[in-house]
Amino acid sequence: MSDPQRREFLAAAGIASLAALGGAQPAAGGDPSFMNNVPDPTLAGKDLPTFKFALEKSDGKVIGNSYGKEATVAQLPISKGIAGVSMRLEPGAMRELHWHATAAEWAFVLEGRVRTTVVDPGGLAETNDFDPGDVWYFPRGHGHMLQCLGDKPCHFILIFDNGYFSEFGTFSITDWVGHTPPALLAKNFGLPEAAFATFPKEEVYFARGNLPPAEPSKPLQGWKLPPQTHKYRLLAQPPHATYRGGREWRVDSLSFPIAKTITGVVLDLDPGALRTLHWHPNADEWQYVVEGEVSVTLFGSHGRYRVERLQKGDVGYIPQGYGHSIENVGSGPARILIGFNAGIYETIDLSQWIAANPKDVLATNFGQPAEVFGKFPDRDVFIAGKDGAAR
Repeated sequence: MSDPQRREFLAAAGIASLAALGGAQPAAGGDPSFMNNVPDPTLAGKDLPTFKFALEKSDGKVIGNSYGKEATVAQLPISKGIAGVSMRLEPGAMRELHWHATAAEWAFVLEGRVRTTVVDPGGLAETNDFDPGDVWYFPRGHGHMLQCLGDKPCHFILIFDNGYFSEFGTFSITDWVGHTPPALLAKNFGLPEAAFATFPKEEVYFARGNLPPAEPSKPLQGWKLPPQTHKYRLLAQPPHATYRGGREWRVDSLSFPIAKTITGVVLDLDPGALRTLHWHPNADEWQYVVEGEVSVTLFGSHGRYRVERLQKGDVGYIPQGYGHSIENVGSGPARILIGFNAGIYETIDLSQWIAANPKDVLATNFGQPAEVFGKFPDRDVFIAGKDGAAR
């Protein structure tokens, strides 16, 4: 969908939302940004809703020793902009050939090795092998599969740029073929109907077979590679930045051009360290705690403030523009995987905002002597150590 088409679609959706909220009229001028003033019923109450979901403790979809567990608006109603899935594949298992009609897919490998294939609308295809710390991105609607590589299980986190997306409502190839009349399949592929007699009649979802070969096999059509790779080795890179209290790895479309709608961050916080108060003007934020225990705060205006404690395997969600922080409150290091539904990373930190103003403005704003603000940081802190921001 082109940008003009998308704006028209969003404008129409916003007008429909306004009507549903009681007949309020859209702002004049046709600017779709007026939709930002339409209260989201989930966030319009006097108290902020929970923004935490215990993903790894949920039941999910289990077949054999493979599973998929999802966090969408069905499980976490606040998470309308981003959905996530924790998936584990046993050796010899494959998340079968499928596509997502309503979301792009971004993934981070936690354990084991994964092989993927993906095809684009031009018939160009790529096969890649992934290790822990690697990332993939598949644009919306592109067909792909995910396969455990080697004799050990693999575990990865999938992030989708649509909170209404459901991993269990994707378009799987066995489901499609199994429900298509054999005569139509025969005509489509130029084969006798009998060729499809033993094909699955229902969705397989997790397919099982022999361990895949160590090196990728050549596709039926031969190698026809796309101009942009779907793979990025995030943790093989040096950190984007290192601070007194932690480190941050970051990948957006500037370094991974195909990932036009999702940015990913791996945030390491030392014990007691704080990802300082900030907000993201252009994206929602989805958090998955890889290791440790963190306290996440959420500020929603009009005195609304909520704190959630997230442990390993939990998910947190921050709506676009809402103030928040992440603090390591455990005894050991914490690692948080963070996804944003925008291709460019943007943040405004409270320390940066303060530092961008003169003392007299701050004195008037807070009703304090100007000299008080000479003690504040004169730069963005981003991560503060356990003893606070360094001067």
